Amino acid sequence: MKSVFCFVFWPIFFTAQLIGLALVSWHLLAQLHFAYPLGYQLLKLDKHIAEFAPLNRHKDDFELTSPQEHWRLFSEISDAVQDSGRGLQNISYTLKDGRTTSLMHEAEIIHLQDVANLIDVFYAVGITSLCVWLVLIALARWQAYSLPSPKKILLGFLAGISAVAIVVIAIGPTAVFYWLHVQVFPDGHQWFFYYQDSLMTTLMKAPDIFAFIALLLLALMIALWCAALYGIRVLLKRAK
Repeated sequence: MKSVFCFVFWPIFFTAQLIGLALVSWHLLAQLHFAYPLGYQLLKLDKHIAEFAPLNRHKDDFELTSPQEHWRLFSEISDAVQDSGRGLQNISYTLKDGRTTSLMHEAEIIHLQDVANLIDVFYAVGITSLCVWLVLIALARWQAYSLPSPKKILLGFLAGISAVAIVVIAIGPTAVFYWLHVQVFPDGHQWFFYYQDSLMTTLMKAPDIFAFIALLLLALMIALWCAALYGIRVLLKRAK
């Protein structure tokens, strides 16, 4: 009976740990605005902005703004989506005649509000997962459970990742990408923007900046995951 319980216990444990640490990683990087200045240099966003900003069909003079202005704008977007979308409509830059103008048009603001709503859901799920994880840690210590071996943990995650990868490849990565966006964002809300129509997209060189952020998140999650496993293993050993 105990073995059956553990068969259910550990998958729930590690799923809660994964989601909880994903939230912690996201929150920590958000405080650093996802290292945008570093991504700015690595992705050569200054050249990208200089090329596409003059082509924008809605806004003028963005190509005249400085890298420091770009960093500020991204920071304000990051802070706003972390704060349930508050202040998105107030994000602006300075034109060459000294006047200020909104960085984004209505469709972009609506999209980022949708992103902010999604992040709010992520926080709710992540915090719940962290609470479940802590309860399960306490239960494991109380029952003097031992962590599965690193080999079993690795094989379990490789099996899960392989299953997801097979499904994505079978359906098609592009089809999955579009399907996820259709499911996540409300009907009628634009979520794809050409560089010529969006300074927001130009500022981020989307989707390149998202790949950069994903790598940072993955690296931080791996570090936190390893530290957590080490700490839990020591904690459970002391309980015996």
